[in-house]
Amino acid sequence: MTRDLFARHRAVLPDWLALYYEDPLEITHGEGRHVWDAAGNKYLDFFGGILTTMTAHALPEVTKAVAEQAGRIIHSSTLYLNRPMVELAERVAQLSGIPDARVFFTTSGTEANDTALLLATAHRRSNTILAMRNSYHGRSFSSVGITGNRGWSPTSLSPLQTLYVHGGVRTRGPYAHLDDRDFVDACVADLEDLLGHTRAPAALIAEPVQGVGGFTSPPDGLYAAFREVLHERGILWIADEVQTGWGRTGEHFWGWQAHGRSGPPDIVTFAKGIGNGTSIGGVIARAEIMNCLDANSISTFGGTQLTMAAGLANLNHLLEHDLQGNARRVGGLLIERLRAVAAQVPHVREVRGRGLMIGVELTRPGTDEAAPEAASAVLEEARAGGLLVGKGGGHSTSVLRIAPPMSLTVAEAEEGAAILERALRSL
Repeated sequence: MTRDLFARHRAVLPDWLALYYEDPLEITHGEGRHVWDAAGNKYLDFFGGILTTMTAHALPEVTKAVAEQAGRIIHSSTLYLNRPMVELAERVAQLSGIPDARVFFTTSGTEANDTALLLATAHRRSNTILAMRNSYHGRSFSSVGITGNRGWSPTSLSPLQTLYVHGGVRTRGPYAHLDDRDFVDACVADLEDLLGHTRAPAALIAEPVQGVGGFTSPPDGLYAAFREVLHERGILWIADEVQTGWGRTGEHFWGWQAHGRSGPPDIVTFAKGIGNGTSIGGVIARAEIMNCLDANSISTFGGTQLTMAAGLANLNHLLEHDLQGNARRVGGLLIERLRAVAAQVPHVREVRGRGLMIGVELTRPGTDEAAPEAASAVLEEARAGGLLVGKGGGHSTSVLRIAPPMSLTVAEAEEGAAILERALRSL
């Protein structure tokens, strides 16, 4: 059945729509931190539909909220008052840390970043954007134009002028040999020099932890230091929290809070985990920025009642069960367990991350050269052992990406680490 579905997939869907595994997997259902395929095989899910199943598969509170809302009304558009949308916006604004916050809902992280770019360029009357090397912000025309990751950037055409800044990758690049303080100082000096050679940009957009790029991040405080430079010039800071938001990093509810010394971002984008699989994205911004547009706008599907009901139930569950704290505790144990394994596997260059957002970078033994074939082999071997993980990486890197639902138990973390250890040792 799977081979037949794969043939049908290839016949009607784009060639560039990537699939994992030599024998592609059809996931039919899930529960908690586990999923099952069409053949009845059970897997421990350490990727959560690309960091999207944030709390748990088939979370009862979410499925109940969706069913009850579907029985009343599924959709009416933003042209009418929408109680679930207002209620979720109130919660998100209060949690954002942004003063006088306004919230606009979209259907994805890509669309959220598009909206943030629209707001920033309209507010600043500039189409120049600062972005980070190794970054990823979506697959639309404008978000591809600010993506600093060649593997996910199919065109150089863009409505924006994008300038790329150092700092998103701590252990590679021209400043990797510096200690943290000197690394930050060098990146700030690079930013200041860059700003001396261009017209004033609209904004800097940055992921606090780069997702597709392989879960890389700068030293804490880098974006706070950037913000001081930007603020002097009126340049906005957009924090792309599509993968880092809602407590996944454990130490903070938002990834930007590791860089919060100079205050919150001007704009925050979010998506993925808040909907736990339903299509929710959004933008949070100060009122003066959000309200700067001088033309009408709506969102047909952004904020639809069905997804808002799911988001409210999911967010309530996350807060009531302190899943941020669980991500910190269980994620910390998992990182240490994987680092102990990595010390004995020559292919592992680094285990990095925080909370339940962990990257295992693979190289050819004795070198800094990426080993994509090793990443693919571990992915296959882990699946054979009953574990699903992701992969990523930017410029000449290959990384396993580990991001389970944030309700992961200690026993499940140990089970997954043991499977991954066997897969890594098989290289």
